[in-house]
Amino acid sequence: MLEAAIQMEEAGQHTLTRVETVMATIRHRIAGRSLTAGARLPSVRAMAAISGVSTSTVVDAYERLVGEGVIVSRPGSGFFVAPQAAPFSLSAAGPKLDRAVDPFWVSRQSLEARESDPKPGCGWLPSSWLPNQAIRKGLRALSRSDDTALSDYGSPLGLEPLRQLIARRMADRGMEASPDQIMLTESGTQAIDLLCRFFLEPGDTVLVDDPCYFNFQALLRAHRATMVSVPYTSSGPDIDLFAQVLAEHRPRLYITNSAIHNPTGATLSPVVAHRVLKLADQFDLTIIEDDIFADFEHTVAPRLAAFDGLDRVVHIGSFSKTLSASARCGFIAARKEWIESVIDLKIATSFGGGRLSAELVYKVLSDGSYRKHVEALRTRLSKSTLDVSRRLKPLGILPFVEPQAGMFLWCRLPGNADAAKVARAALDRSVVLAPGNAFSLSQSATQYMRFNVSQSLDDRVYEVLREALNHCP
Repeated sequence: MLEAAIQMEEAGQHTLTRVETVMATIRHRIAGRSLTAGARLPSVRAMAAISGVSTSTVVDAYERLVGEGVIVSRPGSGFFVAPQAAPFSLSAAGPKLDRAVDPFWVSRQSLEARESDPKPGCGWLPSSWLPNQAIRKGLRALSRSDDTALSDYGSPLGLEPLRQLIARRMADRGMEASPDQIMLTESGTQAIDLLCRFFLEPGDTVLVDDPCYFNFQALLRAHRATMVSVPYTSSGPDIDLFAQVLAEHRPRLYITNSAIHNPTGATLSPVVAHRVLKLADQFDLTIIEDDIFADFEHTVAPRLAAFDGLDRVVHIGSFSKTLSASARCGFIAARKEWIESVIDLKIATSFGGGRLSAELVYKVLSDGSYRKHVEALRTRLSKSTLDVSRRLKPLGILPFVEPQAGMFLWCRLPGNADAAKVARAALDRSVVLAPGNAFSLSQSATQYMRFNVSQSLDDRVYEVLREALNHCP
């Protein structure tokens, strides 16, 4: 092990100290199952002889491992491997994919990129596109609030004035929900997580679109669900295959976007929506409808929740895309009896929720400036969609559909170009792209890529794409 530490130093990597080397040896043996839970470790003297270090080094290493909970000390008996379950690895739960098409790859690269790096593959707007002055104004107003707003837990349902506002906004889109059918969450992601906790047991089957938002897959793997998928078309899921999957696999849930689909930008048609709901009734399917892009719409698109009346459909949303990703606030709208049960899960997992964020979101949304902001944002996104589509076309990159609204273009690359290879090549030039198979459970989107039009206006994006396509035909 000491020789390995020297080799690491020669390779320019971190050199392990003697104590760290002993600790790494024990961890490696536990990970490799040569030391299992409850197994006795070599004595201090024996380990010192095996490792070629002093007994004081081994004592220090063992004590640190005890402190980390990796091993336990039993006075008079020695040291033993702690009786612990192997940690659950999300990446190991899915198929062994190339890291470039792993569902976590795009998010991690986007979140870790420098502010100056182009991020056409990320899923949010540039900070300069968001209503930062309105947020500052809301923060100033919030600083003058009474102490309870700044320091106390909120009610389990969440801030009532914000729930009332959300109910009115839903009604404008044809969905009827009383404020007590709406529960605030800390994000759209937390909303789905809570619903998965409520509806699913490990091994339950869940239906997703193909392609779909990659974090749906990540969350479902975290809940140890079995996933099946159905191809998504320009008007919704392929309804014949949808019916076939329901009959063969009997999924417990279907998770989808309706109004503006991520990543395709497609819009659900009323005909497909009605057929989906009829099949849901036939096969006792519950639907989670993720509507976080609602404020990007120019005209109201069909919602499953509007047709269904929140019977089988649970509707969720958030304000991360149009307001702020830092002020985390989302919501769940569902049957009242379901909301009552999900409240208990919310208390168990986060207790009071993000009251401060909810207060801030309410102050900004109830300000007339937010309406003007989203109107300007829709226009800006429409222009950017046309501009980006025009600049991609000479490269042979063509959109799957011409989206009615939103910030995504789902595009096919020219020839037989592999999107994962293109994305890796682009990352070498500090440009973060979103290869198609990160969104595809069936891994059938090798030649597709998602572009965020608001993040694709930098000339470097097209220079890097041109070079990458030339080197990755």
